[in-house]
Amino acid sequence: MNIKLIPLLILTVAASIASKAAEPKTWEVKLRAAYLQTVDHSDAFSALGIDFARDSVVVEDKLIPEIDIAYAFTKNIVAELVLTIPQTHDVSLNGVGSLGTLEHLPPTLSLVYEFDKFAGLTPYISGGLNFTWITDKDLSVAGVELDLEDYSLGAAIGTGVTYDLNEKWKLDASVKWIDLESDVTAGGVVLTNAQLDPFLFSFGANFSF
Repeated sequence: MNIKLIPLLILTVAASIASKAAEPKTWEVKLRAAYLQTVDHSDAFSALGIDFARDSVVVEDKLIPEIDIAYAFTKNIVAELVLTIPQTHDVSLNGVGSLGTLEHLPPTLSLVYEFDKFAGLTPYISGGLNFTWITDKDLSVAGVELDLEDYSLGAAIGTGVTYDLNEKWKLDASVKWIDLESDVTAGGVVLTNAQLDPFLFSFGANFSF
């Protein structure tokens, strides 16, 4: 099965379960800091008379703010929308140096399954879809403009744990993997496919109401 279809299957099954639930509904706002770490896989390619090895394209890792909105259908099934502000990353090419910057907006919609609570701790898993919109590109090499695809749609899979501080507030720590890639082109010719596939390591607080 294509890995991109797994979160869609999770969403469909969980939504069916949630639609039959009769428990009270609750909302939650999550304020977190997230460290975005890309894996930086790319195909080998030739340009400028140079043969570049695999994984030569490097996108900057960085700490970003994260604001999530969650809606609990039941005590176990939660829908979560992960948001942030547009983020700018430096892009470089091994052996050449800086290529410039890219700016993106990466909202992610997931369904979360929360396991039963134990000693104030609630572990959870999540599956969903990420839509990354490349909002701005300023990339070039040796005076030649480089381009990326305008968006990427891919799977988002994660796990985490919350700790109850009181009835309204929780601490939340999680890690999420996102399927994110884009062709890198010059003059309409594909040079390489950059598979960023970032991990998001997040920590923050949740407020329920």
